[in-house]
Amino acid sequence: MTSPLTARDRAKAERSDSLLHEAARLFAQRGFSGVSLEDIGSAVGVSGPAVYRHFAGKQALLGAVLVKVSEDLLSGGTVVADDAVDDEARMLALIEFHVDFALGNADVIRVHDRELAHLADEDRTQVRRLQRAYIELWITALAPLCTASADELRLRVQACFGLINSTPHSTRGAARSKRSTVAILTTMAHAALTA
Repeated sequence: MTSPLTARDRAKAERSDSLLHEAARLFAQRGFSGVSLEDIGSAVGVSGPAVYRHFAGKQALLGAVLVKVSEDLLSGGTVVADDAVDDEARMLALIEFHVDFALGNADVIRVHDRELAHLADEDRTQVRRLQRAYIELWITALAPLCTASADELRLRVQACFGLINSTPHSTRGAARSKRSTVAILTTMAHAALTA
């Protein structure tokens, strides 16, 4: 049995989460090279050197951001897929899950698209492994709905991710409601996957 978290442990976890959030936001705005540890620390009200209490450095922060989001996608997608009652419901649930993720995490998607090369080798390997598992989860869900080769299923899934992941970048200032955006993206993604 694990002991309950102390107030200090909770505060440290909250500070780490805040640092990850602000690092993603700043990396998305300015790029990895345009952000210092002092910038990230300042965004959460601590000094740059205080960031080292949580992360080994800026590259470790970038790794933590991208590994965590990859873990969250895989674990969340697995839960959604496992809870579905049939093949069609599973595919729609995965699409809705990913649309919701993309609309809520545009900064992290932008960081992933632009800054993967700055990851340490170990973090890059872990992110790629998690991404492959997430893609395989989708391929497994799509296969019963679409007669296609494994290569074509992978292409369809990756193209669908491109559609969903690019939208938050281009619609950020749009006056469209989130519900409307979710509905449009879900319909388009499903059509793209099964066309």
